[in-house]
Amino acid sequence: MPFTEEEGGLINNFAPETKTYHAEPPTKAQQRNYILLGMAALVLIGGLLFVAYSASSVS
Repeated sequence: MPFTEEEGGLINNFAPETKTYHAEPPTKAQQRNYILLGMAALVLIGGLLFVAYSASSVS
């Protein structure tokens, strides 16, 4: 474990450095899946809002 020792005898410990990597852009298939999932989420939220409005407007 990396550490430094100061003049007064104090020891400072440092967390180990993690390896870094470069992210790759999504493929065409991944982009299509993201779009489909986003559309499904919008339909779900729209349906939930419609049900909530319908239930609250029933008198």
